[in-house]
Amino acid sequence: MAYITRALLTALVELAADRDPTAVTVSLAVTPAGELDASLPADQAVFTDMYLPDTGGSVQAVFGMDLSTPGAAGRFISHPDGRLALTKRDDLHEVVFVAAPPYDVEGVAAFDRSGSGQPIDIVDVEPPDGEIGHPE
Repeated sequence: MAYITRALLTALVELAADRDPTAVTVSLAVTPAGELDASLPADQAVFTDMYLPDTGGSVQAVFGMDLSTPGAAGRFISHPDGRLALTKRDDLHEVVFVAAPPYDVEGVAAFDRSGSGQPIDIVDVEPPDGEIGHPE
């Protein structure tokens, strides 16, 4: 099961729609449910924040590596071609959320590293104020 806040998921699909027909790749950060007002086990990871996709672009363009998102727990990817599946070209993380047109919250699928589909639980909580934490 992949847990994600409604606000984050909404922001991600809006970003994908705004950038269409260009694909979007966004690194995602998690917050333990114990730090949220959620009725989940305290250690359950909930996707709450994103790293802006253009951060570190110049380093990536020159060196071919993304240094801007240390410790990202997951990734959001849009597929403007309409394919709602994980492809070999997608950057694999523990959880990858994929969206395809028309971009809406219900049209997002989650996958694990092996490409197996995962159910998504949309959590209606606000992340805590402050900086995004990095997993240990």
